[in-house]
Amino acid sequence: AYERTCRYFAGKSNSVVVSVGYRLAPEHPYPAQFEDCLTATIHFMRTAQDYGVDPSRIIICGDSSGGTLTAAVAQALVNRRDLPKLRAQILIYPFLQGVDFNLPSYQQNGGVPILLKERTLAFGLKYLNKDLSMMKAMFKFCYIPEDLQLKYQKWVSPDYIPHEFKARGYKPSTMHPFSKEIYTLAKPVFDTVFSPLLAEDSVIARLPETFILTCEFDVLRDDGLLYKKRLEDHGIKVTWCHLQEGFHGTV
Repeated sequence: AYERTCRYFAGKSNSVVVSVGYRLAPEHPYPAQFEDCLTATIHFMRTAQDYGVDPSRIIICGDSSGGTLTAAVAQALVNRRDLPKLRAQILIYPFLQGVDFNLPSYQQNGGVPILLKERTLAFGLKYLNKDLSMMKAMFKFCYIPEDLQLKYQKWVSPDYIPHEFKARGYKPSTMHPFSKEIYTLAKPVFDTVFSPLLAEDSVIARLPETFILTCEFDVLRDDGLLYKKRLEDHGIKVTWCHLQEGFHGTV
């Protein structure tokens, strides 16, 4: 599915492009996918010169769930002193958080193919090998304890979405009573490998220069906008491209 895209990137950018054939869920449970991508990245960083690549010019890239993996790998590498620093990361309409499925982009684009709102959460739960019966409760936010709500509101909140992105309609969410049972089952969604937007400030502040692409008609649009804000708040240079007519999968 991605060979033509990778060939195109290689040709247009005069770059060596390495595509990681990571193991897929559900046959290979999470986080095997992240571990494969991290292992491949580290191996390439150590052997880049064997491929005629300058180790100081390595960029990692991914789209959709590949954008999740890209962000998670970049975060995992910030404290590695035995490896060259990443030159940049490229996140193409990435999934970055599992704590708010009611952001403006989810409300506006929940019925836009190919990534419907319900499908997004279903894919996430299948990826984590969780029962889909949890979906209803997760849409009601009853799986996030109060202390985590307060913590995550600093980073994941419709308040940080620019007003122009709410013009097509947005209604604030209603909070429902907390369920410890659902929280216990849903705990993996708070893992920063699954939700890189929830990484601590000390990690975000050390990330490389970043390119983020968002699409107007995409439930994940606001994940990209919120990550852009977090990076910029820590002085990270961000190049942002927004496709006004774009939709998820447009690459």
